[in-house]
Amino acid sequence: MRRVLLLALIALAAAPAALPARAAQVTQLIAEKAAADTGGAMPPAGRYDVTLTPGDVAEATLVSAFVIDRSTGQFAANVVTGAGETWRVTGLATLTVPVPVPVRRILPDELLTKADFTMVALPYRQLGSFAVTSLDRLQGMQVRRVLAAGRPVMVQSVTPPIVIGKGDKVSLEYRKGNMQLSAPGRAITSAEADQEVRVINLVSNRTVTGIARAAGIVEVSK
Repeated sequence: MRRVLLLALIALAAAPAALPARAAQVTQLIAEKAAADTGGAMPPAGRYDVTLTPGDVAEATLVSAFVIDRSTGQFAANVVTGAGETWRVTGLATLTVPVPVPVRRILPDELLTKADFTMVALPYRQLGSFAVTSLDRLQGMQVRRVLAAGRPVMVQSVTPPIVIGKGDKVSLEYRKGNMQLSAPGRAITSAEADQEVRVINLVSNRTVTGIARAAGIVEVSK
């Protein structure tokens, strides 16, 4: 008998104490449930913005049942309040992601800086696969097509900056071991940094191919 009592006391001490459930906003609970159901398909920095049908209960302790139409974001759920009551709630859960959008109209050939953009939460399903969602991917890029204020930037609308333009005067840098020579040239193609560019050597009048290293500098290996 004494041993049974001792075991019961040990089991009671090891059992976790029951904690009262804390109420939370239903919109928060639904957002967490929708994100959990999305799982690995959840985009980085994505979140659900939830709007409840007017008149639905605002606070609850848990979601006991949940179903959502992924194509529209419409959902229905059962939530349990702190008093133990189960309420049916409905509404709209929209998956959004923060997207950089221009703060002004930006013309072709301009170089982009972070100051040109602001971050706006937009519905993920409306963006398409070509929208740029990272501000870091736009920093220092050159505009190819006009960027409209307040609209997402498409990947095909920007390009790494051109450091050598067609017709530019350049310095051809020849390196071989410790020897370095230079000669004037004129570019007959354009190139981004570290891309191949064709240049006329103005001394020999021959066309050579080199690597655009910086504005006005072309490295030639032969």
